[in-house]
Amino acid sequence: MGRVIIAVDANGADLGPAEVVRAAVLAVAADPELRVLVLGDLSGVDRGSVSDRVELLDAPVSIAKAPEPVPAVRSTPDASIVRTAKLVAAGDADAFVSGGSTGAALAAALFNIKRARGIYRPALAMTIPSPAHPFLLLDAGANVDVRPEHLVQFAHMGSAFASEVLGVARPRVALLSNGTEASKGTSDVLEAHAALASGAGALNFVGNVEGFTVVSGAADVVVTDGFTGNVMVKTMEGSSQAVLGAVRAAAMSSTRSKLGGLLLKPALGAVRAGVDPEAQGGAVLLGLRSLAVVPHGSFTARGFAAAIALAARGVREDLAGRTHAALEAAGALRRAPEPSGVVNTVPGR
Repeated sequence: MGRVIIAVDANGADLGPAEVVRAAVLAVAADPELRVLVLGDLSGVDRGSVSDRVELLDAPVSIAKAPEPVPAVRSTPDASIVRTAKLVAAGDADAFVSGGSTGAALAAALFNIKRARGIYRPALAMTIPSPAHPFLLLDAGANVDVRPEHLVQFAHMGSAFASEVLGVARPRVALLSNGTEASKGTSDVLEAHAALASGAGALNFVGNVEGFTVVSGAADVVVTDGFTGNVMVKTMEGSSQAVLGAVRAAAMSSTRSKLGGLLLKPALGAVRAGVDPEAQGGAVLLGLRSLAVVPHGSFTARGFAAAIALAARGVREDLAGRTHAALEAAGALRRAPEPSGVVNTVPGR
């Protein structure tokens, strides 16, 4: 597939919809086969500088800050994120990008795009940058509470994504826990560990991994619940920014330090690029019938452009279809429908 249409909800961006419009312009400039539909409060956007492959759709109603995303999605059909998801469901767009609340994006996707067949819960999969060894983390914020069978399916989803899309041969999958021993963790982690360990080779399960070893290359895919994963992502992002800020301050603290900083600048620049969350483009909601990408709301135009490019690449590579096919081949799809209930999300990522 060459030509791709991506719908983008701009209302959740911390820097405002105009920043997302700038991102769309950057994205289409880099991809001649890309068209972007931007929905949001576009009253302050200079439309004269927008590419003809960026279509601006006024959608001023926002639920990005709604404390209860599920009822907000149900009761606000004209909200920008709901309209964005409906464009994908109707076939008017191939995928959507939203930098607002993860809960609102997930609810809008579930009510309109729907889960893929055999999926218990969609999971937010995020490539965590690390100079030594980047890894895929899921769930990074879609589900607060999970059952053991959900963690097992997340493990298979992450393995399929890493193998089929990221090109990792036989990815090593681990459960995030408070110890490497099989006896460590919550009751759900213990049960999931037992199920994965008895999988008879269908998955390259390497056991538990602790928080301080995830960046050292202990696993290619790290599995946890959405609450823990979301806290972990934000802690890592804040810590990396604090460390880089401290290094920058130390390098500017004296004339001698400044001279040393000039010598180290190329190396430090490479380190900074290696831990830059904007370069990754955000997280992917796995388990839907179509693709959804959730960048952080604090991203600049560069980060949102990377998210749009990630969505376009995922559509062209049939990320949703290939991941689902790998799950089916591994026998990791549920056999009976799960009872319908409340979408259990992390509000306001």
